[in-house]
Amino acid sequence: MKKEKSGLLFVLACYIMWGMLSIFWSLLSEVNSLYILAQRIVWSMIFMGGFLVITGKWNEVKEVLRDKERFKLCFISGVLVTINWGVYIVAVSNGHVLDASMGYFIEPIVVALIGVLIFKERLSKFEIMTFILAAVGVIYLVVSSGTVPVMALLIAISFAAYGAVKKNLTITAHTSLFMETLCMSPIALIFIVYSELNGTGCLGILQGTEFLLLPICGIVTSVPLLLFNIGVKEIPYYLSGILMYINPTIQFLVGLLYFHENLDTNRLFAFLFIWAGVMFTVYEKVQIMKKEK
Repeated sequence: MKKEKSGLLFVLACYIMWGMLSIFWSLLSEVNSLYILAQRIVWSMIFMGGFLVITGKWNEVKEVLRDKERFKLCFISGVLVTINWGVYIVAVSNGHVLDASMGYFIEPIVVALIGVLIFKERLSKFEIMTFILAAVGVIYLVVSSGTVPVMALLIAISFAAYGAVKKNLTITAHTSLFMETLCMSPIALIFIVYSELNGTGCLGILQGTEFLLLPICGIVTSVPLLLFNIGVKEIPYYLSGILMYINPTIQFLVGLLYFHENLDTNRLFAFLFIWAGVMFTVYEKVQIMKKEK
Protein backbone atom coordinates (compact mmCIF):
# COMPACT_ATOMS: atom_id res chain seq x y z
CA MET A 1 0.00 0.00 0.00
CA LYS A 2 2.87 2.34 0.83
CA LYS A 3 4.48 1.61 -2.55
CA GLU A 4 1.17 2.28 -4.30
CA LYS A 5 0.86 5.68 -2.60
CA SER A 6 4.42 6.67 -3.53
CA GLY A 7 3.81 5.41 -7.07
CA LEU A 8 0.67 7.53 -7.28
CA LEU A 9 2.62 10.62 -6.15
CA PHE A 10 5.35 9.99 -8.75
CA VAL A 11 2.83 9.61 -11.59
CA LEU A 12 0.88 12.67 -10.42
CA ALA A 13 4.11 14.70 -10.32
CA CYS A 14 4.94 13.52 -13.84
CA TYR A 15 1.58 14.55 -15.32
CA ILE A 16 1.63 17.90 -13.51
CA MET A 17 5.11 18.61 -14.90
CA TRP A 18 4.00 17.68 -18.41
CA GLY A 19 0.93 19.85 -18.03
CA MET A 20 2.99 22.87 -16.96
CA LEU A 21 5.66 22.39 -19.63
CA SER A 22 4.15 25.02 -21.94
CA ILE A 23 5.12 27.71 -19.41
CA PHE A 24 8.76 26.65 -19.65
CA TRP A 25 8.75 26.65 -23.47
CA SER A 26 7.25 30.15 -23.43
CA LEU A 27 10.46 31.37 -21.74
CA LEU A 28 12.21 30.53 -25.01
CA SER A 29 9.50 31.94 -27.28
CA GLU A 30 11.88 34.44 -28.91
CA VAL A 31 14.17 31.64 -30.06
CA ASN A 32 13.43 29.70 -33.26
CA SER A 33 11.15 26.73 -32.42
CA LEU A 34 13.20 24.22 -34.46
CA TYR A 35 16.37 25.42 -32.73
CA ILE A 36 14.73 24.79 -29.33
CA LEU A 37 13.70 21.33 -30.53
CA ALA A 38 17.29 20.57 -31.58
CA GLN A 39 18.59 21.71 -28.18
CA ARG A 40 15.95 19.60 -26.42
CA ILE A 41 17.06 16.50 -28.32
CA VAL A 42 20.77 16.99 -27.62
CA TRP A 43 20.41 17.85 -23.94
CA SER A 44 17.94 15.01 -23.34
CA MET A 45 20.46 12.62 -24.87
CA ILE A 46 23.23 14.00 -22.61
CA PHE A 47 21.05 13.87 -19.48
CA MET A 48 19.80 10.32 -20.12
CA GLY A 49 23.28 9.13 -21.11
CA GLY A 50 24.61 10.43 -17.79
CA PHE A 51 21.74 8.78 -15.93
CA LEU A 52 22.43 5.40 -17.56
CA VAL A 53 26.14 5.60 -16.75
CA ILE A 54 25.58 6.63 -13.11
CA THR A 55 22.95 3.93 -12.51
CA GLY A 56 25.05 1.24 -14.18
CA LYS A 57 22.53 0.54 -16.95
CA TRP A 58 24.79 1.24 -19.91
CA ASN A 59 24.97 -2.43 -20.94
CA GLU A 60 21.45 -2.28 -22.35
CA VAL A 61 22.60 0.50 -24.71
CA LYS A 62 25.37 -1.77 -25.98
CA GLU A 63 22.83 -4.55 -26.57
CA VAL A 64 20.54 -2.26 -28.60
CA LEU A 65 23.47 -1.00 -30.70
CA ARG A 66 24.23 -4.63 -31.63
CA ASP A 67 20.59 -5.45 -32.42
CA LYS A 68 19.59 -4.06 -35.85
CA GLU A 69 15.84 -4.61 -35.32
CA ARG A 70 15.69 -2.81 -31.97
CA PHE A 71 17.96 -0.04 -33.26
CA LYS A 72 15.60 0.46 -36.23
CA LEU A 73 12.60 0.72 -33.88
CA CYS A 74 14.51 3.25 -31.75
CA PHE A 75 15.20 5.33 -34.85
CA ILE A 76 11.53 5.27 -35.90
CA SER A 77 10.50 6.17 -32.34
CA GLY A 78 13.01 9.00 -32.43
CA VAL A 79 11.47 10.42 -35.60
CA LEU A 80 7.93 10.22 -34.16
CA VAL A 81 8.79 11.77 -30.79
CA THR A 82 10.73 14.52 -32.58
CA ILE A 83 7.62 15.36 -34.61
CA ASN A 84 5.54 15.36 -31.42
CA TRP A 85 7.96 17.58 -29.49
CA GLY A 86 8.42 19.90 -32.45
CA VAL A 87 4.72 20.46 -33.06
CA TYR A 88 4.14 21.05 -29.34
CA ILE A 89 6.92 23.66 -29.13
CA VAL A 90 5.64 25.38 -32.28
CA ALA A 91 2.11 25.37 -30.82
CA VAL A 92 3.27 27.02 -27.57
CA SER A 93 5.50 29.54 -29.36
CA ASN A 94 2.62 30.59 -31.61
CA GLY A 95 -0.11 30.84 -28.98
CA HIS A 96 -1.86 27.51 -29.59
CA VAL A 97 -1.63 25.86 -26.16
CA LEU A 98 -5.36 25.01 -26.27
CA ASP A 99 -4.84 23.14 -29.55
CA ALA A 100 -1.94 21.26 -27.97
CA SER A 101 -4.13 20.25 -25.03
CA MET A 102 -6.81 19.08 -27.48
CA GLY A 103 -4.17 16.87 -29.11
CA TYR A 104 -3.45 15.08 -25.83
CA PHE A 105 -7.17 14.65 -25.12
CA ILE A 106 -7.57 13.05 -28.57
CA GLU A 107 -4.41 10.92 -28.35
CA PRO A 108 -5.90 8.06 -26.23
CA ILE A 109 -8.70 7.78 -28.80
CA VAL A 110 -6.14 7.47 -31.61
CA VAL A 111 -4.35 4.84 -29.52
CA ALA A 112 -7.61 2.87 -29.28
CA LEU A 113 -8.08 3.12 -33.06
CA ILE A 114 -4.54 1.84 -33.67
CA GLY A 115 -5.22 -0.97 -31.22
CA VAL A 116 -8.28 -2.07 -33.20
CA LEU A 117 -6.83 -1.67 -36.71
CA ILE A 118 -3.27 -2.90 -36.14
CA PHE A 119 -3.22 -5.00 -32.98
CA LYS A 120 -6.75 -6.42 -33.49
CA GLU A 121 -7.83 -5.37 -30.00
CA ARG A 122 -11.50 -5.06 -29.02
CA LEU A 123 -12.99 -1.90 -27.56
CA SER A 124 -15.44 -1.90 -24.68
CA LYS A 125 -18.80 -0.16 -25.16
CA PHE A 126 -17.51 2.77 -23.08
CA GLU A 127 -14.38 3.10 -25.21
CA ILE A 128 -16.55 3.06 -28.35
CA MET A 129 -18.62 5.94 -26.94
CA THR A 130 -15.43 7.83 -26.14
CA PHE A 131 -14.20 7.36 -29.69
CA ILE A 132 -17.52 8.39 -31.28
CA LEU A 133 -17.94 11.56 -29.20
CA ALA A 134 -14.31 12.63 -29.72
CA ALA A 135 -14.67 12.08 -33.47
CA VAL A 136 -17.90 14.13 -33.44
CA GLY A 137 -16.04 16.91 -31.62
CA VAL A 138 -13.26 17.09 -34.20
CA ILE A 139 -15.69 16.85 -37.15
CA TYR A 140 -17.87 19.58 -35.62
CA LEU A 141 -14.82 21.85 -35.32
CA VAL A 142 -13.84 21.23 -38.95
CA VAL A 143 -17.35 21.81 -40.31
CA SER A 144 -18.30 24.77 -38.11
CA SER A 145 -15.04 26.72 -38.37
CA GLY A 146 -13.89 25.53 -41.78
CA THR A 147 -10.44 24.74 -40.34
CA VAL A 148 -8.75 21.48 -39.47
CA PRO A 149 -7.05 21.36 -36.02
CA VAL A 150 -3.77 20.37 -37.65
CA MET A 151 -1.54 20.83 -34.60
CA ALA A 152 -3.90 18.89 -32.32
CA LEU A 153 -4.13 16.01 -34.81
CA LEU A 154 -0.37 15.93 -35.44
CA ILE A 155 0.31 15.82 -31.69
CA ALA A 156 -2.28 13.06 -31.18
CA ILE A 157 -1.27 10.91 -34.17
CA SER A 158 2.51 11.23 -33.67
CA PHE A 159 2.34 10.32 -29.96
CA ALA A 160 -0.12 7.47 -30.55
CA ALA A 161 2.11 6.08 -33.32
CA TYR A 162 5.12 6.53 -31.02
CA GLY A 163 3.39 4.39 -28.41
CA ALA A 164 2.51 1.74 -30.99
CA VAL A 165 6.14 1.42 -32.10
CA LYS A 166 7.32 1.28 -28.47
CA LYS A 167 4.88 -1.58 -27.88
CA ASN A 168 7.28 -3.82 -29.82
CA LEU A 169 10.45 -2.33 -28.31
CA THR A 170 11.69 -4.58 -25.52
CA ILE A 171 13.96 -2.16 -23.65
CA THR A 172 13.49 0.11 -20.64
CA ALA A 173 12.02 3.57 -21.18
CA HIS A 174 15.30 5.12 -19.95
CA THR A 175 17.37 3.40 -22.60
CA SER A 176 14.68 4.00 -25.20
CA LEU A 177 14.68 7.77 -24.66
CA PHE A 178 18.48 7.83 -24.80
CA MET A 179 18.57 5.82 -28.03
CA GLU A 180 15.79 7.88 -29.63
CA THR A 181 17.56 11.15 -28.89
CA LEU A 182 20.94 9.64 -29.82
CA CYS A 183 19.56 8.74 -33.27
CA MET A 184 18.24 12.28 -33.77
CA SER A 185 21.23 14.11 -32.23
CA PRO A 186 23.47 14.21 -35.36
CA ILE A 187 20.73 16.06 -37.29
CA ALA A 188 20.02 18.26 -34.26
CA LEU A 189 23.70 19.18 -33.83
CA ILE A 190 24.06 20.04 -37.52
CA PHE A 191 20.98 22.26 -37.30
CA ILE A 192 22.30 23.99 -34.14
CA VAL A 193 25.65 24.76 -35.80
CA TYR A 194 23.94 25.87 -39.03
CA SER A 195 21.59 28.16 -37.09
CA GLU A 196 24.40 29.83 -35.16
CA LEU A 197 26.48 30.36 -38.30
CA ASN A 198 23.48 31.98 -40.00
CA GLY A 199 22.48 34.12 -37.03
CA THR A 200 19.22 32.28 -36.40
CA GLY A 201 20.29 30.51 -33.20
CA CYS A 202 20.19 31.74 -29.62
CA LEU A 203 23.29 33.99 -29.66
CA GLY A 204 22.17 37.58 -29.46
CA ILE A 205 18.76 36.56 -28.14
CA LEU A 206 19.55 34.88 -24.82
CA GLN A 207 21.57 36.76 -22.25
CA GLY A 208 23.60 35.59 -19.22
CA THR A 209 21.78 33.00 -17.12
CA GLU A 210 19.14 32.60 -19.84
CA PHE A 211 21.57 30.22 -21.58
CA LEU A 212 20.92 27.79 -18.70
CA LEU A 213 17.43 27.29 -20.15
CA LEU A 214 19.03 25.20 -22.92
CA PRO A 215 20.45 22.38 -20.73
CA ILE A 216 17.29 22.59 -18.61
CA CYS A 217 15.45 21.47 -21.79
CA GLY A 218 16.98 18.03 -21.20
CA ILE A 219 16.02 18.01 -17.52
CA VAL A 220 12.36 18.98 -18.03
CA THR A 221 12.11 16.31 -20.72
CA SER A 222 13.80 13.47 -18.85
CA VAL A 223 12.77 13.92 -15.20
CA PRO A 224 8.99 13.50 -15.76
CA LEU A 225 9.69 10.35 -17.78
CA LEU A 226 11.83 8.91 -14.98
CA LEU A 227 9.13 9.71 -12.41
CA PHE A 228 6.48 8.10 -14.60
CA ASN A 229 8.45 4.90 -15.08
CA ILE A 230 9.14 4.60 -11.36
CA GLY A 231 5.55 5.33 -10.37
CA VAL A 232 3.59 3.44 -13.03
CA LYS A 233 5.08 0.13 -11.83
CA GLU A 234 3.50 0.62 -8.40
CA ILE A 235 -0.06 1.54 -9.37
CA PRO A 236 -2.79 -0.38 -11.26
CA TYR A 237 -2.74 0.26 -15.01
CA TYR A 238 -6.37 1.41 -15.07
CA LEU A 239 -5.50 4.13 -12.52
CA SER A 240 -2.75 5.48 -14.78
CA GLY A 241 -5.40 5.54 -17.53
CA ILE A 242 -7.48 7.96 -15.45
CA LEU A 243 -4.53 10.07 -14.32
CA MET A 244 -3.30 10.60 -17.90
CA TYR A 245 -6.04 13.18 -18.46
CA ILE A 246 -4.47 15.43 -15.82
CA ASN A 247 -1.80 16.48 -18.35
CA PRO A 248 -4.10 17.90 -21.07
CA THR A 249 -6.45 19.34 -18.43
CA ILE A 250 -3.61 21.37 -16.92
CA GLN A 251 -2.46 22.36 -20.43
CA PHE A 252 -5.98 23.58 -21.18
CA LEU A 253 -6.15 25.64 -17.98
CA VAL A 254 -2.66 27.07 -18.57
CA GLY A 255 -3.63 28.10 -22.11
CA LEU A 256 -6.85 29.68 -20.89
CA LEU A 257 -5.73 31.32 -17.63
CA TYR A 258 -1.98 31.89 -18.01
CA PHE A 259 -1.67 32.64 -21.72
CA HIS A 260 -5.21 34.10 -22.00
CA GLU A 261 -5.87 32.32 -25.29
CA ASN A 262 -9.26 32.88 -26.88
CA LEU A 263 -11.67 29.95 -26.53
CA ASP A 264 -14.15 30.59 -29.32
CA THR A 265 -17.57 28.92 -29.43
CA ASN A 266 -16.57 26.36 -32.06
CA ARG A 267 -13.59 25.12 -30.10
CA LEU A 268 -15.58 25.14 -26.86
CA PHE A 269 -18.24 22.84 -28.34
CA ALA A 270 -15.51 20.59 -29.80
CA PHE A 271 -13.92 20.33 -26.34
CA LEU A 272 -17.31 19.59 -24.76
CA PHE A 273 -17.84 16.63 -27.12
CA ILE A 274 -14.31 15.35 -26.40
CA TRP A 275 -14.69 15.77 -22.64
CA ALA A 276 -18.06 13.99 -22.71
CA GLY A 277 -16.35 11.11 -24.50
CA VAL A 278 -13.49 11.04 -22.01
CA MET A 279 -16.00 10.76 -19.15
CA PHE A 280 -17.17 7.37 -20.50
CA THR A 281 -13.64 5.97 -20.30
CA VAL A 282 -13.02 7.52 -16.87
CA TYR A 283 -16.32 6.06 -15.61
CA GLU A 284 -15.30 2.61 -16.84
CA LYS A 285 -11.88 2.85 -15.17
CA VAL A 286 -13.49 3.95 -11.88
CA GLN A 287 -15.85 0.94 -11.96
CA ILE A 288 -12.88 -1.38 -12.49
CA MET A 289 -11.10 0.32 -9.60
CA LYS A 290 -14.09 -0.24 -7.30
CA LYS A 291 -14.23 -3.94 -8.22
CA GLU A 292 -10.51 -4.35 -7.47
CA LYS A 293 -10.94 -3.05 -3.89
